[in-house]
Amino acid sequence: MENNTLYCFIGAGSVAEAIISGIIREGKAAPGEIAVINRQNRDRLQSLIQRFQIRCPEEEKVETIRNARNLILAVKPKDMADALRQWGSAIHSGQRVISVVAGLSTSWIEERLAPGTTVIRAMPNTSSMVGRSATALCPGRHAGEKDLEEARRTFDAIGSTVTVEEQHMDTVTGLSGSGPAYIYYMVEALEQAGITQGLDQQIVRQLTLQTLVGAAHMLLETGEAPAELRKKVTSPGGTTMAALETLDSHQFQQALIHAVSRAKERSKELGEAWNTPSVRT
Repeated sequence: MENNTLYCFIGAGSVAEAIISGIIREGKAAPGEIAVINRQNRDRLQSLIQRFQIRCPEEEKVETIRNARNLILAVKPKDMADALRQWGSAIHSGQRVISVVAGLSTSWIEERLAPGTTVIRAMPNTSSMVGRSATALCPGRHAGEKDLEEARRTFDAIGSTVTVEEQHMDTVTGLSGSGPAYIYYMVEALEQAGITQGLDQQIVRQLTLQTLVGAAHMLLETGEAPAELRKKVTSPGGTTMAALETLDSHQFQQALIHAVSRAKERSKELGEAWNTPSVRT
């Protein structure tokens, strides 16, 4: 079989779709160089074929996995052990294995693959669907700088990347992995506040979203600390100060800090729950 598979995805969920969309859009790979293997849900595979013209082989799945230069593990955490039992014998040390599976460490994956296999763990978020993900990467024992650079190029196609030590990946999960939900929750509240005060729903949506986008661009383009930008728009005795004092009285900042901490702890708990005994295929 000709080795023309640059990326092979095991799993066909939304994260896999976002990465596929990004690497094609950014020219990291041609559709014919991308393959997807999925245990079930043929309709889902057909949808990906129609949208991206990628390959979803019915036969020669083992050969496709074995010949791929980059293997992206994108299954649900509870399905990871079964996926590696099923396909692990086709994965070898000459490949780059990138896992986007939450809660499972690089060492957990390495124990289930051939000795010396390069493993990198990635934690993108749902903004990858619009090419704006914040993705953290951490290398396994056998991943070198060249491997990390290739992973960065892959995930830069769907946003921006940072590299962290693996001990911090649960914190990343709580901060940026779950982070979009915190923002959406805040937007829900702001919109409800505007509607309650009598504004039209469409006007509220436009004002809220543009305020959010504008504030993000101020942070990105000025490089100033958020506390400094906050002070610049907070006049003593003014409306913003009155609002911020109300938020402080409800411990707004502490609530967010506790939310990130709880999400981090939950990530650890789930990782422990999925950490079944090693069975090397």
